[in-house]
Amino acid sequence: MSRIYFDNAATTALEPVVLEAMMPYLTTHFGNPSSIYSYGRETRLAIENARKTVARTLNAHPAEIFFTSGGTESSNTAITAAIRDLGCKHIITSPIEHHATLHATEHLYHTGEAALSHVKLLPNGHVDMEDLEHLLKTSGEKCLVTLMHANNEVGNMIDLQAVGALCKQYGAIFHSDTVQTVGHFPFDLRNTPVHFITGAGHKFHGPKGVGILYINENVKISPFIHGGAQERNMRAGTENVAGIVGFAKALDMAAENYEKDSSYIKSLKLYMMEQLEKHVKGVFFNGDPLGRSLYTVLSVSFPKTEKSEMILFNLDINNICASGGSACTSGADAGSHVIRAINNNPNQVTVRFSFSKHNTTEEIDRVVEKLKDLI
Repeated sequence: MSRIYFDNAATTALEPVVLEAMMPYLTTHFGNPSSIYSYGRETRLAIENARKTVARTLNAHPAEIFFTSGGTESSNTAITAAIRDLGCKHIITSPIEHHATLHATEHLYHTGEAALSHVKLLPNGHVDMEDLEHLLKTSGEKCLVTLMHANNEVGNMIDLQAVGALCKQYGAIFHSDTVQTVGHFPFDLRNTPVHFITGAGHKFHGPKGVGILYINENVKISPFIHGGAQERNMRAGTENVAGIVGFAKALDMAAENYEKDSSYIKSLKLYMMEQLEKHVKGVFFNGDPLGRSLYTVLSVSFPKTEKSEMILFNLDINNICASGGSACTSGADAGSHVIRAINNNPNQVTVRFSFSKHNTTEEIDRVVEKLKDLI
């Protein structure tokens, strides 16, 4: 029986066309981009062309795009720089951020470099904008607001424009972890009031180990990683040329096919909701799946029974890949901090299903059929 892969929020399959674009930089075009001879010049050109492609797709300036090893490094760089270089002494975040943000902010709090506040959540898991404004208004210090664009476990999305406008009003720095949305939504960074955003190639059919950090041109920060002069003295270390080329190619393709792919993937999510409601008693959907929500992610809570407690294990045995929460902590099942924050029901077990353009309604039918047995 072939495997069914419903964990695309964790990572996606590399597109063959993207691999094709990367191959020369893994084989014949192997030069170090910092070298001045022809081998180096051709890889340098590949990086700068990739930067232009990414900037054009996000409507940013190429000088605002920096290549990194992925979303975690990008978020850590932005958060740390806001505290150490931009004078922020108070971090405002939410309890349902990715650990790349949560652990970075907690670290800065524990070292005494910044105060830390968590904005309240509404019952549906959205950020309470009134509480956010209250925290900004009553803070005696310059603030960093770091809130993810789309939650990786339940899919809830913030309004970037609204949060950015509040930050502007109160003189705060705004960083958004956009790892789940870069490659899945159109961005217009020239007209979005945000100082930093992040992206990771493997979330939209690009390679792993490569990401971007967008730094607004009006922001000046120091490097987070020290060493050579790569990335315009901003990020030391020999560039992952093949990864960067793959990132740009995958992002370009995602933007080109956005209307078609997003509409198809959203139809899969809605179809699975309908089928689960029809066939599984007591099913509950976390977050705001029919409202302001990521079209790729569906978080489902099932009634806890002796059978359902082992649901992920049993899905795996049946060749179905899904996750219990954030895949980045899947090695140790400590339960999900996101689900605890918005639906702390001990009588339910939660599974995240996340879809891509490669999934089908037939796969959903097979999974629902199997879930009927497992619950």
